[in-house]
Amino acid sequence: MTRLMGIVNATPDSFSDPQGAKPLDGLVARGHGLVEAGAAIVDVGGESGRTDRPAVPVEEEIARVVPLVDRLASDGLTVSVDTWRAPVARAALTAGATMINDVSALSDPGVADACAAAGAALVITHTRVPPKVKGFPEYADVVSDVIGLLEERAALAEARGVERGRLVFDPGIDLGKTPAESIELLRRLPELAVLGGPLLVAVSRKDFVGALTGRAPGARDAGTLAAVDRAVAGGAEILRVHDVAGVRDYLAVRGALDGEGPPAGLELAEHLRREAV
Repeated sequence: MTRLMGIVNATPDSFSDPQGAKPLDGLVARGHGLVEAGAAIVDVGGESGRTDRPAVPVEEEIARVVPLVDRLASDGLTVSVDTWRAPVARAALTAGATMINDVSALSDPGVADACAAAGAALVITHTRVPPKVKGFPEYADVVSDVIGLLEERAALAEARGVERGRLVFDPGIDLGKTPAESIELLRRLPELAVLGGPLLVAVSRKDFVGALTGRAPGARDAGTLAAVDRAVAGGAEILRVHDVAGVRDYLAVRGALDGEGPPAGLELAEHLRREAV
């Protein structure tokens, strides 16, 4: 069963959200809305991954993340925090997060220490580029590099005390990769089964979708669905997406057409037959 991870950006400068300050109550409502739409996990971010902005101070990232995590976790939501810095990870886990989504390939091994101490899940992501830096390393074979680095970082996390069963692997679509390399990685995603752990795939509104469609981030949801299909076919267990409701609907129809349904007696509710006047 594929689980959806919805995105809550507690940042004023996300690449795909409206720009500007975001009040806490609005972010909490966003988190609840994602769960109501079908998200199993809410991924909170306190720093944009944009490379045209400097890294925010640790204290500022914590101030953005912790109150939101506390509110969402207190309401019973499963919360992940997107961070590459150990102090932020520790603060988020203390506030109630149960997963750290580190998109930096454990550039700060203290993140693994924090997860080990809290018994939390840890997402290890492939990238050869430091956080907040844009670059495109040359790969002899991008898939082999992904497998090799993720295995190496998994060993590091285990050495730091993270149980193997708590590790999740992210191939790092678009992170230090050209659009062509991201596409190749998605085509060959089944090869990552050798890692022996669940895959998290983040294709939502990514650059390679924009390169293919010629559309800005907010207009990439239709293209994202094609990438979602390939990710699921390739073994993704968690999908990190912006449009949770749209992806949920897509997966429901996809599953039925693939023989996973439809439920016996399926029929359209009367109130859904036409738009209300």
